[in-house]
Amino acid sequence: MTEEGGRRLLRSAATPQRATFLELLLDLVFVFALTRISARLIADFTGDQRGVPAGVGQSLLLFLALWALWSLTVWSTSWLEPEAPVVQTVVVLTTIGAMVMAVAVPDGFGERAPLFAVTFVALQIGRVVYFHLAEHGRPDPRQSIRILFWLGLSAPLWVVGGLVEEGTVRGPLWTVAVLVDYTGLLLGWPTPRLGAQRLGVRRIAAEHLAERYQQFLLIALGEAIFVIGLAFSGSRFHAEQTVGFALALASTLLLWRIYFHLAGRVLGAAISRSRNTSRLTTDLAFAHLAMIAGIVLTGVGFELFITEPLDDLAATWLVAILGGPALFLAGRSVLEFQVFGRISRSRAGGLLALGLLTPAALHLPPLAAGAAVTVVLLGVVGADARRSYGRPVEEPAPPV
Repeated sequence: MTEEGGRRLLRSAATPQRATFLELLLDLVFVFALTRISARLIADFTGDQRGVPAGVGQSLLLFLALWALWSLTVWSTSWLEPEAPVVQTVVVLTTIGAMVMAVAVPDGFGERAPLFAVTFVALQIGRVVYFHLAEHGRPDPRQSIRILFWLGLSAPLWVVGGLVEEGTVRGPLWTVAVLVDYTGLLLGWPTPRLGAQRLGVRRIAAEHLAERYQQFLLIALGEAIFVIGLAFSGSRFHAEQTVGFALALASTLLLWRIYFHLAGRVLGAAISRSRNTSRLTTDLAFAHLAMIAGIVLTGVGFELFITEPLDDLAATWLVAILGGPALFLAGRSVLEFQVFGRISRSRAGGLLALGLLTPAALHLPPLAAGAAVTVVLLGVVGADARRSYGRPVEEPAPPV
């Protein structure tokens, strides 16, 4: 490829900001991946309670690998031409590889661990190498070296962790691998003699990137709706199950409202107005990571109080029923700070209320705990509505 061809690979101002149909196809694979993560968690919470911490930790590691794969793909299509054959090839291969990883998730810490790990490493390294070769090292060969340096640190941990037969070793190895991957992502892959440089320093399609985050969060909400429908359709339709179904559906709508009021709606403007786009795009990835993980965990809580509404509440169930919404509100608070430079009292109040509910919820049936969460979320939405009533739409502050 010529130097002119390398420049053409970068997004131009005339490139449409909307996600391509191929990118939306990739998202469908991650819909399936989230359902596999939820199924793992539900099995953990409804099985031997002593295994819940380990099960949650394993599901988290698998989820973090999938999120890293999706995030880097989205960043690539936000500063490269999404219709370019080189970029489309990468998205297609990522779609195939992500599907393989999703299929491996249910036994991702068992017999399918090698498949999950090797596929993940091949996609991460293969993408960087392919872009580098296809562009003849343009427009910035140093960035490829930075990323490959850090992937070279984590890849052996992923592969060895997947191949070892002793399951107790796999968890620590993959934990260190995830820490290496996310540390590199957060710091901009600092490398000896080359320094650090986050993605997003070049021209980045602000509206495209914002839309992709919004779409993935809607995917997570859709997965929660899938869990609600599956749990209720498999129940006996008794009054308590019906109430649980209504509470879960209401909570999902409230989570949607909390996200899109107001910061979730103005992400594009926040990115385009930012004085440090690379830092903001990285921070947004971590904020959405927390929110989406919270939604997935909340969906597991829906399953628990719909199917077992009046049973004795296992203490570990509160990790999903209360912890999921709390994690979502924490991530949403970070997002608000990134966009507006402040955190509203409704978010902080919601987190405080969930924390204060925890001791009392230990003595409540699952349905009552779920109802309490719905009331808290309703309070957050109500506070937002009162604060914004009659006010003009708030503009995002230029993040530092």
